[in-house]
Amino acid sequence: MIAEFGLAALWLAAALAALQLVAGALGLTRRGEALGGVVRPVAVVQGLLALVSFLCLIYVFAVTDLSVKLVAMNSHSMKPLVFKIAGAWGNHEGSMLLWVTVMGMAGGFVALIERRLPEPTMLATLAGQAFVSLGFYAFLLIASNPFERLSPVPAEGNGLNPLLQDLGLAFHPPTLYLGYVGLSVAFSFAIGALVTREVGPAFARAMRPWVMGAWIFLTVGITAGSYWAYYELGWGGWWFWDPVENASLMPWLAATALLHSASVLAARNALRAWTIMLGVVAFSMSMIGTFLVRSGILTSVHAFAVDPERGTFILALLAINIGGALTLFALRAATVTEGERFAVVSREGALVFNNVMLSAILGIVLFGTLYPLVAEAMGAKVSVGPPYFNPMSALFAVPMLMVLAVGPLLRWRRDAFSRVGKRLVIPAMLVAAGVIALLVIGGVAFLPFIGLALAAGLAWASLMPLRERNLRRTPLPVWGMVIAHFGIAVALFGMSSESAFSVEKLVAVRPGETTQVGPWLVRLERVEPVAGPNWTALEAELKVRYKDSAPVIARPQSRSFWAPPQQTSESSLLTRWNGQLYSVLGGEAEDGRWQLRLWWKPFVTLIWLGGLLIALGGVLALIGRVKSDLRRLIARDKIADRRESQCR
Repeated sequence: MIAEFGLAALWLAAALAALQLVAGALGLTRRGEALGGVVRPVAVVQGLLALVSFLCLIYVFAVTDLSVKLVAMNSHSMKPLVFKIAGAWGNHEGSMLLWVTVMGMAGGFVALIERRLPEPTMLATLAGQAFVSLGFYAFLLIASNPFERLSPVPAEGNGLNPLLQDLGLAFHPPTLYLGYVGLSVAFSFAIGALVTREVGPAFARAMRPWVMGAWIFLTVGITAGSYWAYYELGWGGWWFWDPVENASLMPWLAATALLHSASVLAARNALRAWTIMLGVVAFSMSMIGTFLVRSGILTSVHAFAVDPERGTFILALLAINIGGALTLFALRAATVTEGERFAVVSREGALVFNNVMLSAILGIVLFGTLYPLVAEAMGAKVSVGPPYFNPMSALFAVPMLMVLAVGPLLRWRRDAFSRVGKRLVIPAMLVAAGVIALLVIGGVAFLPFIGLALAAGLAWASLMPLRERNLRRTPLPVWGMVIAHFGIAVALFGMSSESAFSVEKLVAVRPGETTQVGPWLVRLERVEPVAGPNWTALEAELKVRYKDSAPVIARPQSRSFWAPPQQTSESSLLTRWNGQLYSVLGGEAEDGRWQLRLWWKPFVTLIWLGGLLIALGGVLALIGRVKSDLRRLIARDKIADRRESQCR
């Protein structure tokens, strides 16, 4: 009964999305102005109905209702409750329902609170959001019904992929989806502004919180996903340029460029065409990522669908949404005026330069992701990996980071490098000192070498905007910028250090034998069987010692799940301030020796600490912007009330 109720709510939400689209479009005409009044309440109710539908799906997973096909295929009665609930979105149909739920709730929230834009622009924005949502509703109801019943009812479910039975993966997809859908709102704002020709600071201020929120969630989602892959997959890496990894990175790159472009438009009334175009491109990257993950053309733990018809459906949605938006942009581009001009040497100039660099990196990642798929479709097998992505991305990332150090110190409109030169002496000295130190050490590859030197200079330069300020009165957006840029330096240092100084060792040892990896002595004490709620495992007890410190115990496992049957490696991580010891247990040889794979990874944790600092900077900037916008709205309302009272 709950499943039917959820399906009915989904059908009603789809019907209201159609009504929202029609009413919003007709509300822009003279004859249909009266219909414009129903768009906002319809958007709110549509979002609530989508939420009800998703809550129904969570319920049938929580109680393991095996009469629902999706539950039977992706859950098991013996799973812990948190993974039963996570199973609701750990599959194709459930993840798409989560997508439309977040999209519907976001549209309802925009309709409920946004009052800064002219009403025609809001109607066009909500109609655009309904148009995008309607395609996904149709996809769910026609091709991917999450509430489909199964007869006969099986005695037990298949279970969730063991690699997804992890708290990191329980929360990683929702954070990414919040980011993707935030970009869909930015896309709808861009469409609304193009339709009504209202591309200006008010439009940018309305869109900016959604872009910033999306960017924050994408940052957290990518950081969490990277750490999950690092400790769960047992291969010791934090990024491999996998197509599914790239599918989340590409929207983040576009959102980063869009965020800075929208800030310039909101504050300085410049970069109008850039902002509109990036709004379209950012959501386009989300749609491309959705197509890659759910079309069946990729083989990955993240890739849910294997039905080519579903991939064709999503490709059609991609063509309609993005093709339509680009066509609209081409038709209306002439009406988007240039905006205020600025000198090359200015903060706007630095932002434009870095936006170009981000766009170039996005193009490199997009090409490297799609080229092997196109080549395979033509009968050729091509592998594109780190040897392509790392140097090609660095060509544009290095100058971008150099400008990032200088840009926040420049004035708006026009400036001169001579004015900020003195502030850059210490960062330049740090870079030079880093280069000299690394040359003395020797043996460091070129890209990590450059990364370590740049990280030192960027860390200092990122703090320079706080110089000569009263820290208590410094606006939150400034704090957010400083912390986010400092987080980039921290993450860059962690990436470069891990790449330059990691030590790996693959050994086969008997209980009682000792080996060494980097500064660690590792002794295998024993290997014993252990059991969990839905798995059994062989667990190694390793007594490890860092130099002359006291020994501690590491316990890597080789787990065997029975629903579905699969073996996984549970790595053991021992964290110190200067890095991590990473250990993985392999199989037993005929002579009684056990395989151990060991890594010493100096400062690797700074990668994810830097990611969290970047997200924290975004949160502070978002809070500061929202407060500023609220003060502006309150002041505007007071002026309007005063004028009204004077008229009376």
